[in-house]
Amino acid sequence: MSQFIESIKVEDQEIFLLDLHQKRVNHTFSHFGKEDSIDVAKIYKNLQHDEDGLFKLRIAYDLDKRIRTQMIPYAIPEIQDFQLVENNSFDYSFKFEDRKELEKMKMKAKAEEIIIVKNNHITDTSFSNILFLKGKDWFTPSTYLLNGVQRQHLLKHKKIKETEITLQNIKQFTHFQIINALNDFDDMFIYPIDRIINLPGNEEYLDL
Repeated sequence: MSQFIESIKVEDQEIFLLDLHQKRVNHTFSHFGKEDSIDVAKIYKNLQHDEDGLFKLRIAYDLDKRIRTQMIPYAIPEIQDFQLVENNSFDYSFKFEDRKELEKMKMKAKAEEIIIVKNNHITDTSFSNILFLKGKDWFTPSTYLLNGVQRQHLLKHKKIKETEITLQNIKQFTHFQIINALNDFDDMFIYPIDRIINLPGNEEYLDL
C-alpha cells in the first residue's frame, strides 16, 4: 500500500496552511479512487500539542486511513551549496513517503543539496520548491515536481510569479531561495545564484 506524507508547520501551537494541506490529502485520496479522506485538523487536535516554538508535524498515511504522526522540533536549514542534477524520468506528483530515488540522486551529488533538472527545465530541490530573483520580482518554475502548499499560497497572494526556467535562462536570475510548508518566503535566507556549483557554462556542469 502506498504511503504518503504531509509535513506541516506548527509554531507556538498554531497550525499553518491547514486548508491547503487538507486539500492535497483529499486530492490524493480521490485520485486513487477513495471517497473519504483523513481530517488533518482533527489529527492535530488529538495530539494535544501544547509547546511553543517551531515544529514539523509529520503525518504518514495510507489509503486505508492508517496514520503515524511525529511532532519534530524544526530549524530552517542553511545550505552551503547546490548542484543541478538531471533526471528526465523522475515523478513526484504526489507526496510519497518513499524518497529512495531522491536520496540516490543526493548521494551521487558533490553538493549538499540538489536542484533537479527534467527535460532541460528547472524543477525543485530534493525537499522544496524554489524561487528565483530577477530585478525586484520573485519567480517559481512552472515545471515543478510537486505543487507545494507554500508555493500555492504565495502565488495566490501574488507575492511570486510563475515562469519557465530552463538551463538556458537560469543565469538571468541573480538569487534564489527555497520554500516549503516549513520554509516561508524569507529575505533572510537568500542564496546568490553562484551557490549552484555547476551552472551551465561551468566546467563541472552536470558532471556526476
